[in-house]
Amino acid sequence: VQLVESGGGLAQPGGSLRLSCTASGFTFSRYPMSWARQAPGHGLEWLSTIDNFGRDTYHVPSVKGRFTISRDIAKNTVYLQMNSLKPEDTALYYCVRGWPGSTERGQGTQVTVSS
Repeated sequence: VQLVESGGGLAQPGGSLRLSCTASGFTFSRYPMSWARQAPGHGLEWLSTIDNFGRDTYHVPSVKGRFTISRDIAKNTVYLQMNSLKPEDTALYYCVRGWPGSTERGQGTQVTVSS
């Protein structure tokens, strides 16, 4: 299983970023996929999950309405569109194979929100 995140970087408050995660080593369409993040000094926070075929999505209240998870099965890629970013969104963002609680994740991509 390999999960490679990209798209992180520096954004201004109110700005947007789109994270991507390319998966390999398994049949992508058989698994739900999630995004989680970890800020310095904090535990891992699950953010969003999308089901196997992209029909249903789930977001925690802190990001609902601002973040959108999606997937392209043909490209073996899952995305996290992040809008209206806040300084408290600063964290290392991970792509996770499976539902919240899964330990199968990538190396992460850093997102920093600062003016």
